[in-house]
Formats: sequence, C-alpha cells, structure tokens
Amino acid sequence: MVQITRFLTVLSVAAAGLALTVKRDAATVEADIAKISTQVTTLDNAIEAYPLTGGTLLNALTIHTDATTLITTLNGAVTDVTATSQLSEADGRTILSSVEAIEPTILDALTNIVVKKPAFAALPIGGLPALILQDLKNLKTATVAFANGLVSIAPADLVAEATQLSSNITAAFDPAIAAYS
Repeated sequence: MVQITRFLTVLSVAAAGLALTVKRDAATVEADIAKISTQVTTLDNAIEAYPLTGGTLLNALTIHTDATTLITTLNGAVTDVTATSQLSEADGRTILSSVEAIEPTILDALTNIVVKKPAFAALPIGGLPALILQDLKNLKTATVAFANGLVSIAPADLVAEATQLSSNITAAFDPAIAAYS
C-alpha cells in the first residue's frame, strides 16, 4: 500500500510538471484573443446599456461580473502567451490585427465607464465606485501582462507596432482609474 501511495505521488508530481511545461502555439493565442474580444464587447455593451440615471444595482453588478470574467480570461491568456514560442511573421501579423480590432471597443468601454460614474455613485449602496476602481486596476494589470507577453513573442519587425498598440491601450486605463480614484 505504501508503494502504491508513493507511486501515485510521483505520478501526480510528474503530471503537474508536464502540465506546466506544455507549449502553446499561435492558434491558442488567437483563440484567447477571440475570447477576449467577445468578453470586451460584452463588457462594453453592459456599460453602454447602463443608464445615466435610474440604474439598478443588479445592472451595475453585471458590469462587475463581466469585468472579473474578462480579468480571468486575460490571466489565462497570459499563461498561454508565456508558453508560446516566437511567432512567425504571418501569425504575428494575424494576432496584431486581432488586437487592433479590439482596441476601439476597449477605448469605448473605458470612456463610457467614466461617463457613467455619477450613475454608479448615485446608487443607494455605497462602495460601488470603489469596486469599479478595483476592477479597472485589475483589468489594467492583466492587460499589461498580456500585452507584454504578446510583444515578447512578436516577430522583430512587429515589435515596435505591437509596443505602440500596447501603450495606447494601457494608457487609456489611466483617465478611467483617475476618475474613480
């Protein structure tokens, strides 16, 4: 019985080690970006739908839930990007284009969350602006990590373009974070 326990322990450690070293590929990163795109759109739509007056706590918490779902997805994508080898030119271009396609939606969501701050502050339950601030900070942290990972695997001739795109997106968080601080 002791030998079986030892064997199972060694087997589980080996399996965990293999799981940590599994290489991802461009297709995995592209799938992550597609999922991120869908979730960014869902979050943007929820923010857009939130009224300037008369919003409900349930609708506000839906925005929070959408943000936390996106944070989780971004963090998973960071793991995938970190385990991905240098991209080919074609894959790098495809991934860069996919991220460029999401940029306007991200910027719209960040602009509108600032516009809607008085509506969130007017809710009878306190602390919602602080919750949104925490979501914004967590989203920025996850976005920066994902963007840095993408830049690190980009082909050399796309690094400058990827870095600029990353800077544009991450800088857009600053006014929103400042508005809620």
